Amino acid sequence: MTVPRLRGSFAPATAPGASNPLLALLPSLGTTSALWDGVVAALRVDPRTAGLRILRIDLPGHGASAAASDPFTIADLADAVLAVVDEAGGGAFHVAGVSLGGAIALELAAAHPDRVRSLVMSCSGSRIGTAGSWAERAASVRASGTASLVTGSASRWFAPGFLERDAGGPGARTLGTLIDIDDESYARCAEALGAFDRTASLAALTVPALAISGEHDQVTTPASMQDLIDDVPGGRHVALDGASHLAVLEEPAAAAALIAEHIERAERHAAASVVHDHGLSVRRSVLGDAHVDRANAAITAETVAFQDFITRYAWAEIWDRPQLTRQERSIATLASLVTGGHEGELRMHVRAALGNGLSRERIAEVIMHTALYAGLPAANGALAAMTDVFASLDASETENRPEPHPHASHREDRTKHG
Repeated sequence: MTVPRLRGSFAPATAPGASNPLLALLPSLGTTSALWDGVVAALRVDPRTAGLRILRIDLPGHGASAAASDPFTIADLADAVLAVVDEAGGGAFHVAGVSLGGAIALELAAAHPDRVRSLVMSCSGSRIGTAGSWAERAASVRASGTASLVTGSASRWFAPGFLERDAGGPGARTLGTLIDIDDESYARCAEALGAFDRTASLAALTVPALAISGEHDQVTTPASMQDLIDDVPGGRHVALDGASHLAVLEEPAAAAALIAEHIERAERHAAASVVHDHGLSVRRSVLGDAHVDRANAAITAETVAFQDFITRYAWAEIWDRPQLTRQERSIATLASLVTGGHEGELRMHVRAALGNGLSRERIAEVIMHTALYAGLPAANGALAAMTDVFASLDASETENRPEPHPHASHREDRTKHG
């Protein structure tokens, strides 16, 4: 197997600064990157995606990409896409693909989750057709050329009546392009699809995923797309009315709106994840790994949102502000907890204060000072809780202290009298 050499190009007026998010668009078998023209035009004027860098990449022997004679896999095509993205600046990117392009996009998300920020699969699947049907298609193209596919493709690709309404528009032009596709490259792509099956990987996907189907698609039906997305954690499926297999060409405005919304959500999620990870780091440094690990292990479906809230807002934002030192924040926290009578939280933050460098004497002094304003009963309970924490730490230290060597005293005596 070999990794084909693919070519891509930035869509007009969609290649701003390298720091802007990147969207890679992959076409279907037998089409070129022009398949995305209508979607790109809509994305350019949508405020949510106006700043996107949009990179369209052609398949082997399709459009601008060189023909391929050697066999390759979908994984090889995914690596070829990564090579184009790296040439365009690299980093993580959003990816959307139609049919074969969607299979490549799924392979990227499954094999390279660190590189994919979001996934859109339009009229595609984790497995499309059978190895036998694709082998027959490859043999037919080698014998009769891609021109022999035009009539069948017209009925598979477009909803009833679309070509008549299209009247020489993008649908007709796409069918005309099919004749120019390199026969052997098409056959190799068909064989690669025949060997592709990522069904077992769907449940492990961590990338935000959107599936788009066409109401009239008989190849990758709305039902099959729903089955696919049901297996993807957090995945979403939308069927476009009045469209078929090339839904992004037939309904470009609707497809673009879905893609823009999906990318916007993914960008927000990524930003929140960065904040969450930072907050978790601060939380661990203040409260210790053991406490955070216990808290995380106790998370349920009902408490996960609250745990995310305190990690991002309490720890990533408040506890990491530079205006107060960690010791000063511990003092303020202890005083607040004493005042509120929150002895359970107080015990946790007594330990945290020690970790932040406050001595036992200073912790006791904070509680004593707070007694003036919070009242003696609150301070008395707080001192009792503090004493319990210190006793627990002392007991733990004693238990973990190594026992003296049984001959230590004897060796010491020999040294003294040596």
